[in-house]
Amino acid sequence: MSKNLQLAAMLLALCPVAMAQVEPAATGPSVPLPAGKYDYSIRYAQTAEFGQSLGNWQTGAVSGSLNYSNGRERLPFSMNYGGGYNFTIAGPSYGKGLFQHLDLTQSVTGKEWNLTMGNDVSYTPEAPTLGFTGIPGIGEPVTTPTPPIVTQSILTLNTLVLDNSSNATIERQLNYAWNMNLGGSYNLLRFPDGNGLDSGTAGATGGLSYRLSARDSLMGNYRFSKFTYPRFGFSFYTQTVFFGFQRVWTKKVSTDVTVGPQWTSSSSPSLVPSTQGVAVNAALTYRAGYNSFSTSYSRGINGGGGYLIGAESDTASANYSRLIDRALTLGFNAAYMRTAGLVNNGITGAKYGGAEATRRLGPYLSVFANYSLIDQSSSSLLPGNALGKRLQVVGFGLSYSPRQKEQPAQ
Repeated sequence: MSKNLQLAAMLLALCPVAMAQVEPAATGPSVPLPAGKYDYSIRYAQTAEFGQSLGNWQTGAVSGSLNYSNGRERLPFSMNYGGGYNFTIAGPSYGKGLFQHLDLTQSVTGKEWNLTMGNDVSYTPEAPTLGFTGIPGIGEPVTTPTPPIVTQSILTLNTLVLDNSSNATIERQLNYAWNMNLGGSYNLLRFPDGNGLDSGTAGATGGLSYRLSARDSLMGNYRFSKFTYPRFGFSFYTQTVFFGFQRVWTKKVSTDVTVGPQWTSSSSPSLVPSTQGVAVNAALTYRAGYNSFSTSYSRGINGGGGYLIGAESDTASANYSRLIDRALTLGFNAAYMRTAGLVNNGITGAKYGGAEATRRLGPYLSVFANYSLIDQSSSSLLPGNALGKRLQVVGFGLSYSPRQKEQPAQ
């Protein structure tokens, strides 16, 4: 069996095993599917990459996606899959190979409680950036959520990565105003070629929310996380207390902000000393008719992006999409990540963005064109596979989507 097929089999085999684990993961399509329905698409794209001193190259990609929702009231289930193969047409072979992303969510709903389990697993030949699979230029909507980008906050090329996040959360309605939640999570980050730092992150969380009104809610949450590095037999820990406020301003606009102190300790203070900082999560969402906009910001301790033993990460992102005359869709996305090592490892700054236009030719066929810009610089001592140049990607192609539906928000 070829190496790619072995890795693909390993990726799919991990899914049922990891259902008991989890870190909150990316959701599927930005527009919910009708109950009990699915859509799928098949795409072919050609891209031209301009990598400064890395050289220029051209690639082709065959990819597809499948999204499904069973629509059951008591046992809702959703599945979102995207994957394909990237091959080199001319120039150096950066980013060549198999890529996959599978996101599963299963809920069990009772009268006053709800249990949700999820698993999000991806396999890519580089760190993910734009689109559901994280591969720029292949024709996926650039505003679609990506794999857990906070896990891989340092961008790479020619780097096989297996990233698996799982979670389980139970929510209980205590009365009209009070709700309680408990959850557990696990993230597994592996580099099959050995050119990154394998790590695992286990977490447990519990909290309460209080409904002030039909639009306003207060939240309090405690989270414990353990970061492990099997190659070194080392681990460190964080404890975070979040206080938050959620408001639905109108049917179109909502905000969500949580902030609180974060304490860090480790099994070896010489590697990761005890520190205290601040963790933040904030989001704003706007959706009306054929327009959709969202922006988010997060700050906190992560596992080091695959190349540092622990880091403090700041991540900001924004995206906007608009459907024009039911045939032309425009999408824009931008993000910035700052990763600072916990012990004098310098600072890595990564920024990327993309723009895409998709035009329907009929009920089934669409053409698309896109542009992506990815840039990263670092004062850390990172290996050569970490992106250290500006990379531009221009792509175009054809998509076949016989069951895809357009559902503007009201």
